Amino acid sequence: MADYTVIRSRRRTIALEITRQGTALVRAPLHAADADIARFVDSHRAWLDKHLAARQSYMAAHPEPSAEQAALWRRQAAEQLPPLVRLWAQRMGVQPAGITITAARTRFGSCSGKNRLSFSLSLMAYPPDAIEYVVVHELAHIRHHGHSPAFYREVETYLPDWKRRRDLLRP
Repeated sequence: MADYTVIRSRRRTIALEITRQGTALVRAPLHAADADIARFVDSHRAWLDKHLAARQSYMAAHPEPSAEQAALWRRQAAEQLPPLVRLWAQRMGVQPAGITITAARTRFGSCSGKNRLSFSLSLMAYPPDAIEYVVVHELAHIRHHGHSPAFYREVETYLPDWKRRRDLLRP
């Protein structure tokens, strides 16, 4: 049986989540009885065990980088990403407003409403095909700001194997 932390708040339902650190968290109403929370967790035991194992496996495969590793990835990103963005922007006929390298941990890239691209330095831990996919994905957002079918058609126009490349980024 996995341990879990309970956070009580002014909510109406009980919810179970896995944190970034790989622990179980139960969010519960202020008045929820401990026994009700325990029953809820027990009724979701299969889900909890499956997702805890997946998160812990991901964390083992992708440990937090040391300061030296992060600095190396930042240098690599600064050297590799701008030329790759220029190449694909030219091919796709789009123009980003700028490029930023961040230490984001929850996403590999983003495109602002003003077409400014941001890329996580942790992207440098992945193969070139995956990096190229993220660049094309973010550039496609210049034309299609959501993840609509038209957005994915745009990505597929330039990377017919985009699903294989995307899967390289998944745990």
